[in-house]
Amino acid sequence: MITKDEVCNVHAMTEEAKYNLLKEVITDYDRKESNLIQILHMAQAIFGYVPAEVQHFIADQMELSLSKVNSVLTFYSFFSTQPKGKYTVSICLGTACYVRGGKEVLNKLKSVLGIDVGATTEDKIFSLSVMRCIGACGLAPAMTINNKVYKQVNPNKIPRILGMLK
Repeated sequence: MITKDEVCNVHAMTEEAKYNLLKEVITDYDRKESNLIQILHMAQAIFGYVPAEVQHFIADQMELSLSKVNSVLTFYSFFSTQPKGKYTVSICLGTACYVRGGKEVLNKLKSVLGIDVGATTEDKIFSLSVMRCIGACGLAPAMTINNKVYKQVNPNKIPRILGMLK
């Protein structure tokens, strides 16, 4: 069975090769509806997100309705139907982070990046999201960039943090 680790070189693959790999994944999972979430995870690992064309392909290959595939895909926040940037910036808005300035940090991120939550910058460098808690309440307000935690962030730190990534 193909694993997520085995799809690490997909950026060099043609679209046709990506679809062939996804077809192999679907076959490995026996085309069972009960495996749809795992298949969607693999599709996202292969394509970087799950666009409408890939949703149609999965529905056809698994003999499911498109609405079934789309409803599962859009129910879970870890799936994306839009391309993501090189860096995913996620600000925590859990209680501790929120009361310690998380909302202000979010507003600064939106201003500096020029995008809203759920969007990606035009240059495909940054995507912006929010999380309800990252388990770093003692470090509030906190944010992550590609799963690296940044602690005690304030709006003034945002330009420097983002500048180090470009």
